[in-house]
Amino acid sequence: MKRIFISAVCLTMALAGCGSADRYDHEEHHDVSKALTTRETQPEQVVTPVQGTAPLTVKIGYGQGVEVDEQNRPVGALNFNQKYGKWDATAINTDSKKILLTFDQGYENGLTGKILDTLKEKHVKAVFFVVQDYAERNPELVQRMIDEGHTVGNHSVTHRSMPSLSPTDCAAEVNGLNDYLEENFGIRPTLFRPPMGEFSELSLAMTQRCGCKTMLWSFAYADWNVDDQPDPTEAKEKLVGAAHEGAIYLLHSVSQTNADILGDFIDEVRANGFEFE
Repeated sequence: MKRIFISAVCLTMALAGCGSADRYDHEEHHDVSKALTTRETQPEQVVTPVQGTAPLTVKIGYGQGVEVDEQNRPVGALNFNQKYGKWDATAINTDSKKILLTFDQGYENGLTGKILDTLKEKHVKAVFFVVQDYAERNPELVQRMIDEGHTVGNHSVTHRSMPSLSPTDCAAEVNGLNDYLEENFGIRPTLFRPPMGEFSELSLAMTQRCGCKTMLWSFAYADWNVDDQPDPTEAKEKLVGAAHEGAIYLLHSVSQTNADILGDFIDEVRANGFEFE
């Protein structure tokens, strides 16, 4: 209980970064404390912490794993939803049968335009998680994403590991980019993807308090190294074979392979009875 109290204090201190400190009242404190102590009444949702480390601040690196259920859904993604759904965090859409494509936008490699062309041709909407440097350097692409009906998500200001930051800096990474996008593009994202897929329960709670839902993924593969791209045929087979209801695909827009196979991948998944958002 002592550790939970300490973590609750850290979260309380950080709330000033998510809004005016004047808005934080006793009722809100009660709600936060209740949420933080839920782990005591729901032990099945607790992730075993590293020995000697405060449970709420343990850095966790996410991966969907290879084990799947009878519907081809990664068990790791389903377990993530069960454990962290109370923080508005998800790795698979269990309330939808459609597949969602998401792209992480760390830097531009000249391929996003082609990806947007394909998505427009195939009538598919995606989520593009941008960092602030990307939005600053490529405003025309960000605006095109918005104009063509895609969702622009928050991938932090500087792509730092969220659980390694102080609560105040964690909030600044979320709010800073949201403020920039609102000022320059008139949008305020409500979806956040933590850099490197690294999080702690405290960072998830901070993200929630800053008005964003955390979205991870139920499929990802090694597509980010521009100098070691996966074989297109093998990559397409892997992507098509991983399809499942409610899937959240993580793809990197710097990948030449992804840009080349995207249209055929969409067609083949649809031929197998799935649909996209």
